[in-house]
Amino acid sequence: MNLPDDNDRNNISPQLTAAMVMTACVTLFIIVIVLIANRKSPHTQSQIQTADSGSPVILQEEPSDQNLSPEDLDFWDKYPEDKPEDGDNSSSTEDPDEDDKPIEPEDDTLPPEATDGRHTLVVNRDGKEEWVLITPYLPKNDYDYTNLVSQSGRMAYYNDGKVTSYLGICVDKYDDYIDFNALRDDGIDFVMLRVGVRGYGTGVITLDEYYADNLSRATQAGLDIGLYFSSQAITKEEAAEEAVALVSAIADYNITYPLVLDVGFVLNDTSRIESLSKTEKTDIIRTFADAIKASGYTPAIHADKEFLIKEIDLSKFSDVDIWLKNYGDLPDYPYAFTMWEYTNSAHVGGVNGSSDLTISFIDYTQK
Repeated sequence: MNLPDDNDRNNISPQLTAAMVMTACVTLFIIVIVLIANRKSPHTQSQIQTADSGSPVILQEEPSDQNLSPEDLDFWDKYPEDKPEDGDNSSSTEDPDEDDKPIEPEDDTLPPEATDGRHTLVVNRDGKEEWVLITPYLPKNDYDYTNLVSQSGRMAYYNDGKVTSYLGICVDKYDDYIDFNALRDDGIDFVMLRVGVRGYGTGVITLDEYYADNLSRATQAGLDIGLYFSSQAITKEEAAEEAVALVSAIADYNITYPLVLDVGFVLNDTSRIESLSKTEKTDIIRTFADAIKASGYTPAIHADKEFLIKEIDLSKFSDVDIWLKNYGDLPDYPYAFTMWEYTNSAHVGGVNGSSDLTISFIDYTQK
């Protein structure tokens, strides 16, 4: 067989060459289109073709071993997002590290006074809150509240691993009969007995019916005792009268805890002291304290945080103890105080119903 020489090869027409190149390009283009269509077709399991006979024939698609690109795997936006039903809080896009993220404060609009350490929050009688400047001229309490421990609702203060506080309750005519021996056995160290009250409307003094009996039986039970009077005095003369009522109730009993003036406004009503100025209230309470000191006893004021900070001039009472009424887990009062009434819903042995518990940070028997 004769083979074509080099001259014969060079005699191929340019038209034939162009046709061959065009045919190859078209074939390659068709192959690429078919591959792309097969790869992106939503029918991943089967395709339907029509046989020559016209009847459908299901052809099983062979699994492809072709490597996929990252773009080929990005199919999440090709399908509509499933919306959870009402009440379904689950989400397929939930951040698995959500719990590790820091919790943002719900309210970042606190006033500067809340964090400057120079103000204290006072909740007024009408429920409104007020940040009051802490004066640097009054002695502050230096209690370490990490040493304050509550066990079954009983507060105790520790120093060097030892309890250095004393637990007491308030007693008035509404407590009915009290078993003071059971009270003592239940861990109560002292009682604060109410002697009487001045009517917030009439101004008339009324003595508690059971104070004399309570005083006698509490003494027999070996409990330490303090006395208090619920005041609504609007003059110095009335304050002196209330001091006399307390001192007269003592008789020959050994009173080791303070003689206290209980002061404050009346809830949900108008009291006699509403119209008094801060100076007038201060002078009235000072009169009481001076009368108690003159009788040889320790005077104290029993009031809540609002009354102490806003209604009287505390600088006039540096020599008078404070019995703070401040319900809660920790006392929220910046100045010095010696006793803290922290709850009015305690249950102790010997008393029917709930009781007001007080912790004393000092031993009044040694004062």
